Amino acid sequence: MPDDYLISGERVALRHLTRADRDEYTRKARENAEVHHPWLFPPRTTAAFEAYLERLDEPSREGFAICLADTGELAGYVTVNNIVRGAFQCGAIGYGAFLTGRGLVTEGVGLLLRYAFGPAMGLHRLEINVQPANTASIALAKRLGFRLEGLSPDFLFIDGAWRDHERWAITAEMTRPGD
Repeated sequence: MPDDYLISGERVALRHLTRADRDEYTRKARENAEVHHPWLFPPRTTAAFEAYLERLDEPSREGFAICLADTGELAGYVTVNNIVRGAFQCGAIGYGAFLTGRGLVTEGVGLLLRYAFGPAMGLHRLEINVQPANTASIALAKRLGFRLEGLSPDFLFIDGAWRDHERWAITAEMTRPGD
């Protein structure tokens, strides 16, 4: 396992997203714009990526690259946002795929669960907020054992409008050992 991998799985590994990822990340974000639209808009320019990295430096966020374990190629990304400590120990995750249709992001988010619920982050709960028509993201949440907790009307301003989101969550107790 390369030194910068935080956790590794069968096909992918997680490491922190860095400035060195800028060119590959923005190129792949542009190439996959149709896949992501209208759900999310990952940074596609140098300036947008730099602003994204700056936000990831905030103590309430962590950003990860999902890499092919053998080559290091970016397969996708996952972030933990709105991290709240104290009695809550919770964060909201967001993710996107650059290499689609192979379950690589599902594996990567699964690794993130192990990392976030382990001693490195010490979280107890993670949430995914998904637009109801985003069937691929809902399928990922189900595959990983998240439970549907409800609907949040007008939850996030995306692509020019306030969008409803389903709220999916998982706690450390819901994960199986070794997941």
